[in-house]
Amino acid sequence: MDESKVGVVIGAGPGLGAAVAERFARGGYHMIVSSRRGDNCEAVARRIREGGGRADAVAADATDPAAVQALFDQVLTGAGRPSVVVFNAGAFEPNRVTDIDPDDFERCWRVGCLGGFLVGQRAAQSMQASGGGTIIFTGATASLRGGAGFANLAVGKFGLRALAQSMARELAPENIHVAHVIIDGQILSEDRRHLQDERGPDALLDPAAIAEQYYQLHCQHRSAWTHELDLRPWVEKF
Repeated sequence: MDESKVGVVIGAGPGLGAAVAERFARGGYHMIVSSRRGDNCEAVARRIREGGGRADAVAADATDPAAVQALFDQVLTGAGRPSVVVFNAGAFEPNRVTDIDPDDFERCWRVGCLGGFLVGQRAAQSMQASGGGTIIFTGATASLRGGAGFANLAVGKFGLRALAQSMARELAPENIHVAHVIIDGQILSEDRRHLQDERGPDALLDPAAIAEQYYQLHCQHRSAWTHELDLRPWVEKF
């Protein structure tokens, strides 16, 4: 087992998670792809294998400490210690603050923030044992500002960003690169393709283009590590 060529993507459903896993697989990584729904991550793993790459799917609830521990145990025994872990899981239900159901609020926070902590903690522990690695968290516009109707998303994303900052400061001396990527705009998908047709070429973020930036973050020399990277299409105002 080549432990320098093992990667994990949490939240590896269709879209960005799949694109990130596929990009690392093309770079020679044995990818372990995980999502709460097993059919989502299995479809990603199957596509990677059909393209000649190595991939295994492991269904896991990122908000369950025992499930996250079991996931990393399975990665270790089946592939080796990961050198890159990407946390891409999230949940969001738009609503006004006065109308948000407390259970929905807690669920969104658990997926978007608690899940990031549990995965980040286990990834860091594994990388401490192997001498280093890269942990990447997927953020959003809501990581920087809370919009009307977006409290369910912003609270978790604010917390995830704070987690990434603390981890980066603690773990950099141990050769662990922690990065937070702000996805500032809508990601292109089949159900959003009409928006791109309306707005013009490259008006939505291409998942493959985002995935390439994740890969390059992992490849950075530690004398010039990026902690926070914000990505947006050319039409997006900021």
